[in-house]
Amino acid sequence: MKLRAIITGSTGMVGEGVLLECLEDPNVEKILLLNRKSYGISHPKVEEIIHSDFSDISAIKDKLKGYNACFFCSGVSSIGLKEEEYLKLTYTLTLHVASILASLNPNMSFSYISGAGTDSTEKGKTMWARVKGKTENDLLKLPFAKVYNFRPGYMHPTPGAKNTLSAYKYIGWSFPILRTIFPKRVSTLKQLALAMIRASENGYSKNTIEVEDILELSKP
Repeated sequence: MKLRAIITGSTGMVGEGVLLECLEDPNVEKILLLNRKSYGISHPKVEEIIHSDFSDISAIKDKLKGYNACFFCSGVSSIGLKEEEYLKLTYTLTLHVASILASLNPNMSFSYISGAGTDSTEKGKTMWARVKGKTENDLLKLPFAKVYNFRPGYMHPTPGAKNTLSAYKYIGWSFPILRTIFPKRVSTLKQLALAMIRASENGYSKNTIEVEDILELSKP
């Protein structure tokens, strides 16, 4: 299936990784970047919309029609945030965007970047895990053709990417060791991106995509 994909968060590490793989995939025929600031790319299959407030995208919704995949890679760290603020920036914002996309594109596959350790019960002690769990659960209630909640662990960055977090300069050397010790908890960002694309293209038997599923989906 040819994909016409919306990508959010391409100015961040994960979103950029997904974008780079979409550019290389011949089955991705059109890409719409939905960003707060410009990624800065000129490519025949890429269009970009700059919108400062993702908590209200009603003004641009007419430009979001005609797509069959969304790779939702926007997100914030919970460090330093109270639960109310993190809930607003993670759950409320994501569900707002997703609800509009579902109403416009009922045949859409929606892929959400969550995280390893997310709490599906919404009752655990870890704040971020509860909020992510609530987000995952309520995305599954929306009328998309399919929803995939991706839960990556450690992700080794894509070489040459411009939005790699600075911390990876200091810990990247440990990737071969981590992959040996924790083979089902570690992947590359390239593997995550390939898994997201292939789930959208071909479907997958699970809605919750753990690291071992990412590794399976990304195999040649």
